[in-house]
Amino acid sequence: MLNKSIARFAIPVVAGALVLTACGSDDGGDGGTTYKIAYQGPLSGQNVGLGENMQNGVQLAINEANESGDYDFELEYFAADDQGSETQATTAAQSAIDDSDVVAVVGPAFSGPTNVSAPLYGQAGLAAVSTSATNPTLTEQGFPTFLRAVPNDNAQGAAMSDFLASTDGVESVVVIDDVTPYGEGLADVAEADLGSAGLSVTRESVPADTVDYGNAARSVVESGADALIYAGYYEALAPFATRLDEAGYEGIVMSGDGSNDDELINLAGGAVDGFYLTCPCTDATQEEATQSFAERYEAEFGVAPGTYSAESYDAANMIIEQIAALNAEGSVDRTALYEALAGAEYEGLTKTFSFDENGEFTQQAIYLYQVEGEAIGYVGAVEELVGG
Repeated sequence: MLNKSIARFAIPVVAGALVLTACGSDDGGDGGTTYKIAYQGPLSGQNVGLGENMQNGVQLAINEANESGDYDFELEYFAADDQGSETQATTAAQSAIDDSDVVAVVGPAFSGPTNVSAPLYGQAGLAAVSTSATNPTLTEQGFPTFLRAVPNDNAQGAAMSDFLASTDGVESVVVIDDVTPYGEGLADVAEADLGSAGLSVTRESVPADTVDYGNAARSVVESGADALIYAGYYEALAPFATRLDEAGYEGIVMSGDGSNDDELINLAGGAVDGFYLTCPCTDATQEEATQSFAERYEAEFGVAPGTYSAESYDAANMIIEQIAALNAEGSVDRTALYEALAGAEYEGLTKTFSFDENGEFTQQAIYLYQVEGEAIGYVGAVEELVGG
């Protein structure tokens, strides 16, 4: 395990020297040490609902650890708001890096900000464990301390294709991306897999900041496509869905984890009824293993857990477990914690977390949801639904 970590840990000597001083502060409760776990994601601006889902999962894990009495150190939450934007990612990442008590980060949440932030975290020796950044290329770029704790879009795009290819009456599909790294990556995979499955595929790009989706909606209707895959986030899908409804589109509509949030329904209402959504995440309110977590989450925050809440809770607890092990040996620093996480196998509520030599998650299960009236209903694992 150590050899695997060392192979990926290509950090400059100067940065490494700074890392060794990041061992927590001695101002914790009862004179103990305090370690901070950061979360980087959209905590303001568009798509904030997805960010809050994950932030709450991290915060709950920290709260429960502090309240358990099991540790002789304190944990604190550190918010690094990047607004889900690449332009804000450097500032958000640097804020976590500059606080020497931050020993690990859950996130970044989105693929675009991850491309910007991961090199900075690598230079600082700070582990960045993302539970939601799914662009397949992220683990191919050699970011020294990036770990992906979620199946990537090679799995999600394939699942979309498998579901549509197994659905009666679907012969042609329009694939639309939102011109973001996440959307383009997911659309690329879906387009290729649909073609391999023998379906007719048309590819279009509609920027996420489009003011009026009328032309895009009419184009989909005029194509006569049996299904549409939208690769993007709920803030843009909602107005697009409204225009599709107004234009009379009657085909199947699918989107990915970036749209899998109740805010989609709040923004689009009945226009999204029947939409299918995929996610490398389970519904914490439905799975037996996460029922107790869901109850505690709702008691703490007044809402049910959402997309990636439980996965982020798991990632934070994996980090806490490794902090505890290192603290018992008297050595918690960024370098040691990254190496421990890279070689760990952690049994979470949602899945078993482990990483290959590139920091890629080793499991690839994708789950299907469907909008039903005023709620997003959990359908099940795509592999089981298509008989794979």
